Amino acid sequence: MIQSRICKGCWEQMHVPVPIRGVISVPFRAFGVRPSRMNPNTCTICELMFAKVMRARKITIDATIMFADLRGYTSLSQSQSSDAVSSLLDAFYDECANAIWAHDGILNKTIGDAVMAVFNFPLVRNEHAGNAVRAARDIQQNWRGRREALVTAYGINASELGIGIGIHSGALSFGEFGHAHRDLTAIGTVVNTASRAQSVAEAGQILVTQEVFQRAQPDLKDSHSKTFQLKGFNASIELYAA
Repeated sequence: MIQSRICKGCWEQMHVPVPIRGVISVPFRAFGVRPSRMNPNTCTICELMFAKVMRARKITIDATIMFADLRGYTSLSQSQSSDAVSSLLDAFYDECANAIWAHDGILNKTIGDAVMAVFNFPLVRNEHAGNAVRAARDIQQNWRGRREALVTAYGINASELGIGIGIHSGALSFGEFGHAHRDLTAIGTVVNTASRAQSVAEAGQILVTQEVFQRAQPDLKDSHSKTFQLKGFNASIELYAA
């Protein structure tokens, strides 16, 4: 991933060139300005901008949510050494993060052997659905090479290591939720649908909703759909293999 020398969020939103890398960034780091952990091409000032969201409790945005889950991790964690398990999870997080950041998303959560990404906040992109699809494809492609290295190093069965991905777009709530424990995240039906789509994706597969299929053309022009009954949803839903 190409790393920006100035914060993309501050430049695009406020037209202020805030340095986050290089010698010129050193004085700024003294005041706590550094690359964000959710996307290192943005900075902690962008996170402070989230304070506006926090004061409002939440805002409604149009965004794309992507869930990626490492298949086979639970069973492997019971049969492999702690070094192998930690290396496996590190590799999964790294490949997901690099792909998400390269396409201007934020890695909002790591949940055990899964990650949740948000596209279109704080970096606003008209093609955020397409960005999510491209990030998912990069994850799958890069993981195949990374997986072979893990198989060689630890003797892990390659057939047990795959990633299932689900993507959905639409209006959702983004903000800080909770009182005793505060969590900056996205919630709503869009999030739930992306999560459920991921749960039915096979290892190595990307499933997207009709909303993503329509928005991400022509990237998905050759995709075919299949009807699924997702847990917690009364009506069946069409998902497209990306």
